[in-house]
Amino acid sequence: MRIRPVVRRRLGLSRVVPAAGANIDRETEDREDGYSMIALLKGKIVEKQPDRVVIDVCGVGYDVHIPLSTFYGLGEPGGDVTLRIHTHVRAEALSLFGFGSRLEQQVFEQLIGIAGIGPRLALSVLSGIEMPELVRAVRQSDVGRLTGIPGVGKKTAERIGLELRDRLPAGLEVDLDDATGGDGAVDMRGDLLSALVNLGYHQSLAERAVDSALGSGEDVFERVLRKALKELAR
Repeated sequence: MRIRPVVRRRLGLSRVVPAAGANIDRETEDREDGYSMIALLKGKIVEKQPDRVVIDVCGVGYDVHIPLSTFYGLGEPGGDVTLRIHTHVRAEALSLFGFGSRLEQQVFEQLIGIAGIGPRLALSVLSGIEMPELVRAVRQSDVGRLTGIPGVGKKTAERIGLELRDRLPAGLEVDLDDATGGDGAVDMRGDLLSALVNLGYHQSLAERAVDSALGSGEDVFERVLRKALKELAR
């Protein structure tokens, strides 16, 4: 049975399964359920937040959940974007999860293959720790570092270390210092606090981390956010 188009209204845009002819690459699997999976989206950035981006593809707005690692590489609204997509179908809901690289998507899909880890928690893992540190924590079974990620308890951290260790894709040890940044927002502190709270951090902890990060003199939102996350990881 094919799932009917699901429409979700947000900011005047809809999340839908597009009509034929839209500028979307598809990956169709011959399965009993017959789902047609969206594998790639190419379009214009309508708006972006640390945990999501809205992409206009031929006049249709796609609301895509993203990790911070993908957010760091996005351009400004109005610019072009291409994201690899994991299409998650559950009951009558369809959600899109986007990634700026194949590695991000591979790790995400390995994570959701672990018992007790769904797509949202997998995004939290990718957002709460940078790839080189994730590789180190997994290979060294650093449960303490993994439990520092919001939503990851001791048992989940142990499962991640045990099950992900031998399944990490090659080439994960990359330099993430060249993330693309944009102009700072007028109310950067408020935006930073909102981003961290949405990622699962407690308000008071987020405030201390943001104030510390802003004290560095950095004025690019993405870089200040990364500094705040490093403060929270200590």
